Amino acid sequence: MKSLEELRKLREESLRNVELRNPDKDIRVVVGMATCGISAGARPVLSTFVEEVAKRNLNNVSVVQTGCIGMCTLEPIVEIYTPDKEKVTYIHVNPEKAKRIVSEHIVNNRIVREYTLGSEE
Repeated sequence: MKSLEELRKLREESLRNVELRNPDKDIRVVVGMATCGISAGARPVLSTFVEEVAKRNLNNVSVVQTGCIGMCTLEPIVEIYTPDKEKVTYIHVNPEKAKRIVSEHIVNNRIVREYTLGSEE
């Protein structure tokens, strides 16, 4: 830290990141971050969701992490919770898929069916 301005910027960024994890938002993006998810690549997926939500100023969306979702072979797993709708479970998510999920599902309300649980058959 070389200046007070740098400290202010760091504080603002930290507050934005904390706000993204607020569970009282309309849409919740839940990323499985147990050891199975992390070893399958969930950390960059979580980061991509956080970055995309912030970049698009999606103030009604929270991005949170959870432990094991119970389907380790399908990791990284992301669940999207929207009020009055069924949970959508995305499997084998990578950063590129995460960007598309934000763009199509969260922004335009169109589920990306080929990435969902059940589509792997």
